[in-house]
Amino acid sequence: MSVFASFAEFFAMDGHGAYVWSAYGLCAALMAWNVALPIVARRRYLDELARRRRREASQ
Repeated sequence: MSVFASFAEFFAMDGHGAYVWSAYGLCAALMAWNVALPIVARRRYLDELARRRRREASQ
């Protein structure tokens, strides 16, 4: 037996849907940020390291 009568009622969650789904959305966004930030930082570090090596090799 289902707790919710329809899919729309499931998303509304007895009037608490806006809070629940925004909390899920915020959590998903923060998790994506925690994955993306080190990847971007590593790429920037490696680019800077490559520039520094090219600069030292040309001198």
